[in-house]
Amino acid sequence: MHAVDWAILATYLVFTLGVGFWLRKRASASPQEYFISGRKLPWWVLGTSMAATTFAADTPLAVTGLTAEHGISGNWLWWTAMFANITSAVVFAPLWRRSNLLTDVEFVELRYGGPEAKYLRGFLALYRGIVLNCIVMGWVLLAMGKMMKVFLGWEPIFSLTICLGLVLVYALLSGLWGVVITDMFQFAIALFGSVMLALLSVRHVGGMGALMEKLRDRAGPDGLRGILSPFPVTDSPFSTLAWSTFLVYLLILWWNK
Repeated sequence: MHAVDWAILATYLVFTLGVGFWLRKRASASPQEYFISGRKLPWWVLGTSMAATTFAADTPLAVTGLTAEHGISGNWLWWTAMFANITSAVVFAPLWRRSNLLTDVEFVELRYGGPEAKYLRGFLALYRGIVLNCIVMGWVLLAMGKMMKVFLGWEPIFSLTICLGLVLVYALLSGLWGVVITDMFQFAIALFGSVMLALLSVRHVGGMGALMEKLRDRAGPDGLRGILSPFPVTDSPFSTLAWSTFLVYLLILWWNK
């Protein structure tokens, strides 16, 4: 890290805080403004924000590990989410909008009547708030702590305190408005950085030809197809993703997302 790197980092941190204070008044106008931005955000902004949310610190590490272990086809573990996301956007989003709800807890109350709905809401609150969210946040924060240690030399506890404190401030101040605006910039930075990293990595190994040779050396003469195929190749010594696992991803896992 050089002086210019620290200056860029500081500028971004100040920017995120500025977004929170800038949008504070607008977000506090009503619960609708705070939680759903007054239903005024265009679809492409919301879609980019959702993509940025999945493009967290853990994404480069997880995708690299899946590809290294299973080849390209290993990414079906998260590619399956596209079916659920498309279904949600095309089929369920208009129905959700028509119901005029703010949260999924309200949806449970609307969809399931009687005392049973109360038990269901309680179960969802415990499961998602304690079990699911803790696992997901632990996964992401562990990756962020590792990356901050490598790039900045900060200890994980210190870096997590700084980053979580910053996010907490602007998210509490500006609600969904601040989250979406910062997501737009974060996604642009992450996408640009990923493309640049890919180009520099290929250049570092000597070009695409040299990269293909290294892959052949690792996988053997018959295994390159297993690395590059988007679908499982069971006769490849490299690809370890079986068709049975792939079908579970494709037919079962997607609707759970």
